[in-house]
Amino acid sequence: MDRLNAMEVFIRVAELASFTKAADSLGVPKGSISTSIQSLESHMGVRLLHRTTRNVSLTQDGQIFYERCKDLLVDVDELETMFQSGKTNISGRIRVDIPIGVAKNVVIPNLAKFLNEYPNIEIELSTTDRRVDIIAEGFDCVVRIGTLSDSGLIAKSLGQLRMINCVSPAYIKAHGEPTKIEELAEHFIIYYATILGARSASWEYFDGEKYASLKMKSLITVNSSDTYTAACLEGLGIIQVPFAGLKHYIEDGRLVEVLKSYEAEPMPVSMLYPNRRNQPKRVKVFMDWISGLMKDYVQ
Repeated sequence: MDRLNAMEVFIRVAELASFTKAADSLGVPKGSISTSIQSLESHMGVRLLHRTTRNVSLTQDGQIFYERCKDLLVDVDELETMFQSGKTNISGRIRVDIPIGVAKNVVIPNLAKFLNEYPNIEIELSTTDRRVDIIAEGFDCVVRIGTLSDSGLIAKSLGQLRMINCVSPAYIKAHGEPTKIEELAEHFIIYYATILGARSASWEYFDGEKYASLKMKSLITVNSSDTYTAACLEGLGIIQVPFAGLKHYIEDGRLVEVLKSYEAEPMPVSMLYPNRRNQPKRVKVFMDWISGLMKDYVQ
């Protein structure tokens, strides 16, 4: 196995934190993965990975080597495609993390068209409510909703997502449709919290001058965006969500938008990627494609 291939194997092991998973994803025997890593470590003269019976993780030297390998392979990729044109010449794997609602309702319905245009690109799509570590977990780019922390990553603004208030027809039948802030004392909110039991349920709205928060009753608290939507569909309360995530439910009548004059503050949506000198063409075209998709959903 040549040195560039050995680096690609090392990157896959580092990202998956497993020799077995790396072998499965690359379609090679596990033994060849171990041999490749051992040869690479012998050549470099350092240990790159900590190995236990249950876990594989990067050493301090391994983390530095991982970053340099990623940059080097990007340069090789750019060099190999420098004089090539045409979408079929853009190839390789893209690892991306996207919020569940955006993935299900915006990206997935359009992904087949993208892959038809770029048949040699392979997508590894992560959808989770947690904030992934872009560098440590080897993501090429992520889409995030909400205020960003100073992470040292490159951030590209995709706009702001309009927030809407929704209930199901079943909820309206059981509790009536709220039309004024004063009526919310008799209604229920479905509360979303990343840590259960962290604080009491509240509802955010614009009071005409500023954004305010109102404590409300809640029958259920959830920590998953899928569960949040499912609970609303079953009539358990009011939710506040980006319009992009529930557009199809509104259009088919499964959810009803309420209190349109009292919307929560729009949420910024951003694309983040590591601060590397260059991005592979496959990543660039994918990020451009995502940006184009989001234009129909952001303000």
